[in-house]
Amino acid sequence: MSPVPAAALLASLAAVALIADRGWVVGLIAAGLFVVCLAAPRARRWLYLTGTLVSALSVFLLSPLVAHTGTYVIWEGPSIPVIGFLDVTSEELAAAGIQALRLAAVGLAFAAYALLLDLDRLLQAAGFARRSVLAVGLATRLVPTLERDAAGFVEALRGRGVEVEGVRGRARLLSPVLAGSLERALNLAEAMEARGFGRTGRTRAPMPPWTRLDRLALAVAAALLVGALWL
Repeated sequence: MSPVPAAALLASLAAVALIADRGWVVGLIAAGLFVVCLAAPRARRWLYLTGTLVSALSVFLLSPLVAHTGTYVIWEGPSIPVIGFLDVTSEELAAAGIQALRLAAVGLAFAAYALLLDLDRLLQAAGFARRSVLAVGLATRLVPTLERDAAGFVEALRGRGVEVEGVRGRARLLSPVLAGSLERALNLAEAMEARGFGRTGRTRAPMPPWTRLDRLALAVAAALLVGALWL
């Protein structure tokens, strides 16, 4: 599938997850996106999946404790200053569940975008707002690039007989990773300037034609948005 229809489909799924008020719809979208993310290499996907699922679980566990809605109390805890009484009601659990599923669906949609889409082809296909699309593409590449840099530093240290273990050991990689990202940004800016980025009369490599699957993906994305707004 071409990157533009794939990006449109992922964006529509994330939008539907935010709009829909039925938990099973949001859960189905989150489950489908999770299966899609499993197609990415294990070494790259674990960071995205872990961050998304832990964040969603945190929302599900903490939201009922700070909310004060509902009448069917399941658990009643102590009183804490400023926050008040800690209790959990069935209505709070239902609301926390759908909010957690929404967060998971949006996070997994971004994970699929960052892991599976060819961002170079996506930038190349942008016919308008190229500067904005370029900024978005570079921003979404930030996490995978930093991950590769950190893995390279870990391998280099292992070659010197130094094992990087634990949170403290990996925290020491922040300084060289940050320095490397700044150096890469300068190199990228110089390369873009040398290639005449932003000048008139630019050329573009030919793009492969869209297939039926690409057109079907665009139609499904539009139908999902219309259906979510209609229902």
